Amino acid sequence: MTVAILVLNAGSSSLKFALYEPEELALLCRGTIGAIGGETYLKVAGPEQALLSGQQPPAHASHEAATAWLLSLVGDVSDLDLAAVGHRVVHGGPRFSSPVLIDNSILAELRALIPLAPGHQPHNLAAIDAVAKTWPGLPQVACFDTAFHRTMPRLAQLYPLPHDIIDGGTVRYGFHGLSYEYIAGALPDQAGERASGRVVVAHLGHGASLCGMLNRRSIATTMGFTALDGIMMGTRCGAIDPGIILHLIQARGMAPDAVADLLYARSGLLGVSGISDDVRILEASDDPRAAEALDLFAYRIIREVGSLVAALGGLDVLVFTAGVGEHSAGVRDRIAQGLAWTGLTLDQECNARSAARISAVGSPVDALVIPTNEELPIARAARGYRRSGTPGS
Repeated sequence: MTVAILVLNAGSSSLKFALYEPEELALLCRGTIGAIGGETYLKVAGPEQALLSGQQPPAHASHEAATAWLLSLVGDVSDLDLAAVGHRVVHGGPRFSSPVLIDNSILAELRALIPLAPGHQPHNLAAIDAVAKTWPGLPQVACFDTAFHRTMPRLAQLYPLPHDIIDGGTVRYGFHGLSYEYIAGALPDQAGERASGRVVVAHLGHGASLCGMLNRRSIATTMGFTALDGIMMGTRCGAIDPGIILHLIQARGMAPDAVADLLYARSGLLGVSGISDDVRILEASDDPRAAEALDLFAYRIIREVGSLVAALGGLDVLVFTAGVGEHSAGVRDRIAQGLAWTGLTLDQECNARSAARISAVGSPVDALVIPTNEELPIARAARGYRRSGTPGS
């Protein structure tokens, strides 16, 4: 009998999952159900990938259908015994700063946060509901993308708003915390003594953000009250003049829902290029709008790195992670050129092959490429609640 912890990471258009052995947290297998709502597919990798390989999810499956299909697939493995399930939950609000065992009261609090992460939170909670229906009584643990940033100084969390609004929870939360938590843990092996220095981590995927770390703790980040803030993303605008939102509603007569759709789903790389939100497609295009979108993406990142360098008092290490950060040499080169004032110089051959260290010999700033693993911190948290639902059992 194989005992395992199941990790579920429900995104806006995909469902990532992993199975871990619960004692040493050795990976059994990991996979992705991608293109949910379209030509849905399953990819599985890892030493025990045969556990879940060999089938494909139904085409055009919704999130709910894809999750139900995956749980059925896991449940059909005759010699697999689940000890716990860990979930990525995007928004933890002001109260949740560490993983929590899920019960009905916790679920109610998390549902109240859906308006703050409308593209992710509903899918996260739907996965929790599906597991509870499939395996009643199995311990489920919520791990929050906002939790890592609760170490930020108070001034870094505040908005210049009246205190009654701030005290009601309208503060900078930050996101991608599970990715940053993993990178913080990996830094000593990759950066040596500089791991505890002034580090900026660039999580560049379809959603993107930056985090400034001291002593491997978050002290500033680009996303804010919602995951719409900060740098330009695949379809999200990032930080813009809030007066634009007022203008769209008051002068152009747009309904709030239409504005939300514009800012979340029709802006960013997609909106500027008019072609795609996929960096690979834009890099292969000879359309000048594609180049402009990539240039703007890099420019906005460079400006925000500058703000984090100011908050950190300097820069020792720049880390690239997530899909674009790990795989796009072109994006990394654009950013490095804009940060030449820090002394950062890339080794172009190392950058071209996405080596672990891509900075040139003698560069005063180390540039690293570290693949992220959001699932491992979740598995580690779920391990503490396995089987009986009490820590350490």
